[in-house]
Amino acid sequence: MTATLIDGKAIAARMRDETRAEAARLTALGWAPKLVSISVGDVAAAELYVRNQQKSAEAAGVGFEARNYPESISLEQLQGVLAGLNADPRVNGIIIQRPLPAHIPVKALQKAVHPMKDVEGMHPSSIGNIVYNDLTLGPCTAVAAVEILKTLPLKMEGLDVCVIGHSEIVGKPIAFLMMGLGATVTVCHHMTRQVAVHSRAADAVFVAVGKPGLVRGEMLKPGAALIDIGINRVDGKTVGDADFASCKDVAGWITPVPGGVGPVTVSILMKNAVLATAMQMDHYRSAFAAAV
Repeated sequence: MTATLIDGKAIAARMRDETRAEAARLTALGWAPKLVSISVGDVAAAELYVRNQQKSAEAAGVGFEARNYPESISLEQLQGVLAGLNADPRVNGIIIQRPLPAHIPVKALQKAVHPMKDVEGMHPSSIGNIVYNDLTLGPCTAVAAVEILKTLPLKMEGLDVCVIGHSEIVGKPIAFLMMGLGATVTVCHHMTRQVAVHSRAADAVFVAVGKPGLVRGEMLKPGAALIDIGINRVDGKTVGDADFASCKDVAGWITPVPGGVGPVTVSILMKNAVLATAMQMDHYRSAFAAAV
């Protein structure tokens, strides 16, 4: 058996076309979607992400402004910047680029972004809404991984799913998203004694740990779907958390790294930007409509 390669770029392109059409509709109504990126210090890695996000935004018809602040800026000053962006109706989404200097905790900034402008889905209320199956602005990577699985000819109801990794922004949200679709979910983490026992019983496996080669072919049920969310650098190459060579001979479907979850994640970010714009348009119309 050789796994079918899941083309994340093709999935992302379809989503981008839908987002661009909705962005054009909102622009015609006077609400052109706009994202503001916040980065701090001279961080080369963040600059690469910012450039890629700007290209994706332009392709989706979303405005993009990159702001970089000196490393000496204080948490209080940054919170003030975010307060201003929250109050600006011309700004519809805010992205906090990582890494940040040690004196600026990322969670404090994520909490400072208004939930209606939280296009990354990182605000505590955005994460918490998933428990209630409310995906208004969900965490981009988790939503992207689940959206990829939904493109496969698998019935979500009753599907046995194994999630390896239980981070607050990827693993746990995926588990709740899949439960919301009717799947039976097992979550494995660093204290799980026999991960392979759980992964071999699953129809679909998500892995997001940050450890290259963690999932091997013998850990999979033949024909299972493998969604690899890991991003690691090994010998100058970008690889996932799965040993692709052995897994592709067992899995039924597999995401490549790069080219799998990554492109879809960016498309979800742009989709969230447009959705946030529509939500804000409706909010302002409701709050400030002239009395009849």
